Amino acid sequence: MAWNQPGNGGNKDPWKGKDPGNEVEAFINRLKGMFGGSSGGGGRGRGGGAPQGAFNALPWVLALVGIWLLFNSVKMMDERQRGVVLRFGEYNRTMGPGLNFKWPWPVETVRVVDATAVVELSDQVRVLTRDENLIDIKFNAQYSRVDPRLYLYGSPDPEATLKDAAESAVREVVGRSTMDTVLFDRAELVIAARDRLQESLTLYNTGLTVVNFNLQDARPPEEVKQAFDDAISAREDKNRIENEARAYASRVVPEARGRAARMRTEAEGYRASVIARAEGEAERFSLLAAQYRLAPEVTRKRLYLETLQEVLANNPKVIAADNGNILYLPVGAPAPARTPGVADAPVIRLPATQADPLPEPRVERDPRDRGRTAGGR
Repeated sequence: MAWNQPGNGGNKDPWKGKDPGNEVEAFINRLKGMFGGSSGGGGRGRGGGAPQGAFNALPWVLALVGIWLLFNSVKMMDERQRGVVLRFGEYNRTMGPGLNFKWPWPVETVRVVDATAVVELSDQVRVLTRDENLIDIKFNAQYSRVDPRLYLYGSPDPEATLKDAAESAVREVVGRSTMDTVLFDRAELVIAARDRLQESLTLYNTGLTVVNFNLQDARPPEEVKQAFDDAISAREDKNRIENEARAYASRVVPEARGRAARMRTEAEGYRASVIARAEGEAERFSLLAAQYRLAPEVTRKRLYLETLQEVLANNPKVIAADNGNILYLPVGAPAPARTPGVADAPVIRLPATQADPLPEPRVERDPRDRGRTAGGR
């Protein structure tokens, strides 16, 4: 007989499920048994206490929750790290190095930032200089994250902002300079670019600080590299010649100064000797003038004889007498060479003590001296 025919029992339908109320009640009783509660049963007659020796998991669950809360409430930070604490997603404070406490998740969360690490960024940019020359210049920036809060939430992408700001600073500084300055005198440009970069990072709230900035290499584009190399070679020749000129000047100038000092000293000595000689001559002339005023005739004769003595002192003298005798003075001087075919005249050599004195020259007196002499008398 079919299961669904009348009289066969209407409760034997195989597609009919069990009573849902009984299943829910059984599940609740099992939970109560696990946590040590009563299985109950109510009006269905399935009550009764939990069986003896049933496992009680509540203390273990509480212990695990406590351990989780403990570890989630403590945060250890080393000296390089800083922790940004968010309370319900909003900035609350910044953790420093050491042991820190916080509310467990989800009340507070921590984002750790390495605040002391120095990060390096390098890039190359093509710039137009003030004298309208294109130049490719490489820059290197080293920075650190000094403000973790601004680094995480002040700017959407601090590293990208840093790169754009560095390129802008290089273009601004190099664009105000000539190509020669960029190639050979970049010290001031580096300082100016670094200051401009730091101003931009502060303005955009990146939380970054520039530790070091350098313009590493500057060169022209490949299209004009040959002409640029020629210009560099010419500049190097110019510098070499200037250095050689400085070396020559450093060697010659001291020598010239030494010669000038020596000549100055010699001139001073010559001046002193000339002045002394002139003063002596003036003094001698003054004395002679005084003697001349006293005895003009004697003074003139003495001056004449002294002049002859001075002029003829070192010259040989030959005196020819009327009788053909020749006298050589000074006495003892060698006779001159003989001339062939000419008869030698007798030579008389007298000793210095027996030689006759020279006749005194006749000196004509000035009529004006006679008048002065007569007047003096």
